[in-house]
Amino acid sequence: MPSPLRQRARDRYETLAGSRVPVAGLVVVVLAGLGALVAAMVPAGPSWLSGAGAVAVASAYSWALAARTGGRPLVFGGLALVLGIAVLLLDLDALRTGAAVLTCVVTAVLGVVATVPAVTFLRAAREAALAVLVAAIGALATVGFEPVITLARFEYATLGLALLGAFGVVYRLGAGLYGLGRRGVLVVLIGTAVLALTLAYAELLRHYGTPGLVRTFLDGVVWTRESLGAFPRPIESVLGVPALVWGCHMRARRRQGWWVCAFGVGATASVAQALLNPQVSLLESGLSALYGLVVGLGIGFVVIRVDLAFTGPRGSRARRAEEAAAGRPEPTRTQPLL
Repeated sequence: MPSPLRQRARDRYETLAGSRVPVAGLVVVVLAGLGALVAAMVPAGPSWLSGAGAVAVASAYSWALAARTGGRPLVFGGLALVLGIAVLLLDLDALRTGAAVLTCVVTAVLGVVATVPAVTFLRAAREAALAVLVAAIGALATVGFEPVITLARFEYATLGLALLGAFGVVYRLGAGLYGLGRRGVLVVLIGTAVLALTLAYAELLRHYGTPGLVRTFLDGVVWTRESLGAFPRPIESVLGVPALVWGCHMRARRRQGWWVCAFGVGATASVAQALLNPQVSLLESGLSALYGLVVGLGIGFVVIRVDLAFTGPRGSRARRAEEAAAGRPEPTRTQPLL
């Protein structure tokens, strides 16, 4: 049992985190930071706008993630603000790169935990779109720190850290490994296999693929980019968005849905990294994220239908009754999950 003093302090933090004033304030800070980042990209205004916007978004996201996961938003949001200002004042490449890594990771995890359970596919699609939108704003903040990076290393590092962060939160939300059950174990194994195969295929194609295979694949990418303006990011399309859609749909029925949602960082981390490649324009990055969302929603819809075909009730009337009864309780979007 916590001491009365610690309990009162915890209650004050929870009241502050859950009230409407901090939520409205966070929205204002994020919008202000987004405006500064967009102005810096035009460019318009002073040169410090990019860094200021990045610090504002990173601090607001750190506050929101701490509040959502039952932490101390004042502590983590304030720490992010102080560190961000220090990074801008010292102006060292290593510090800017570190700030970009942390911003990308916080963005990826926040995009996942900001979702809520979804009884129907359309609501699940809305949650996936919201997560991608959160990640897109975080992408502007990540590049706003102007990091000096090796792109592949940055992508692997941030994806790995985001996965660790997401699974750390889900471990507590899903009642630990005991809450997995056979269904949860199967989902985690499938998600891990898809993630490993996606990354391994990309590396094998890059380093060991035959010239003909690489040329055929690259020809398809080039055709898509020339015809549609962009090529969807594979890890977002194949793993991240389908995991968010299916996970949010499952969370309305079973707590194992959180273990599925954890793989959603494949989408949010991928989008948060999208602007760091100097060879890809802002428009192409945006279209790539949009196409990845559309393709992922299609895959997620198929996965949900297959899941319901094996585990759901038969017939449209029974399915509507199941949707009406589905409603596993979770805190609202602005309340702490823990």
